[in-house]
Amino acid sequence: MQEDFSWDELRLALAIARAGSLAGAGRSLSVSHATVFRRLNALEARLGVTLFERDRAGYTPTVAGDDMAAAAARVEQEVFGVQRRVVGRDQRPSGTVRLTTTDTLFEGLLAPVLAECRSTYPDIALEIAISNEPFNLTRRQADMAIRPIAKPPEALIARRLGRVALAVYGPASTDDDALSELDWLGLDDSVSFPALESWMAQRSGASVFRYRMDSLLGLRAAVRSGAGRAVLPCYLADADPQLVRLQAPIDDVATDLWLLTHPDLRRVARVRAVRDVVTAALGQASIQTCLAGEPSQKTTGG
Repeated sequence: MQEDFSWDELRLALAIARAGSLAGAGRSLSVSHATVFRRLNALEARLGVTLFERDRAGYTPTVAGDDMAAAAARVEQEVFGVQRRVVGRDQRPSGTVRLTTTDTLFEGLLAPVLAECRSTYPDIALEIAISNEPFNLTRRQADMAIRPIAKPPEALIARRLGRVALAVYGPASTDDDALSELDWLGLDDSVSFPALESWMAQRSGASVFRYRMDSLLGLRAAVRSGAGRAVLPCYLADADPQLVRLQAPIDDVATDLWLLTHPDLRRVARVRAVRDVVTAALGQASIQTCLAGEPSQKTTGG
């Protein structure tokens, strides 16, 4: 009858053949002499075959024992090879990382950072999901998310990258005296931004918009065209020569920027590599100044 061998049984035969004694086999397997003796007797009884001859010199494999030990050595090489490849793959940053972020963050901050990441780690393939809707990291819709949120989910590993400042901007082509008379432009109801909604509701006439859209990039384009004034992220609008900041950043609408990852992925090399590049780049003083919304030379008033 054909018998199946477990890896532990193969290891046992190989250890005894190599050591030539039960004590030596026990040391290599981290078990006692008695345990090796008991396991060998049970294996030979199950197979109905003598695997080792016992004499004063030690344990010498029979033909069957030698065959089993040789097979075990081949299996061992395959097992060790798999271990090296798997561990090496995890230690060497490679594979695919799926990152989700907003359109404004990608254009205003992340595009050059992720280009740097590709240059530094060419074996990492990046998949960027541009969406203003939150992805469910717990369901692995993405490996990593970079988003401005008030409070990160407790189930995720969250790293604070900075604080997103927002201010009111108008078209740079408009005369200074006319800027304060511009119509307000706003986000539609599909974009959830309670702090901004509350702040706008307190402005005279700002609660009624005649021009709304579901994208901050679209809102920026509308302001550029001279359609009105709007609240925009400082990191996106300060560097735009077609816009002018009309006042200091609004404290009430500032939001922390977070990098979110699933706990199961925190030790995956490719995820760590992308995370480290992003956090290092966004930690630079020039970017932190931009995120904090420090006054720019285009600010016209407070």
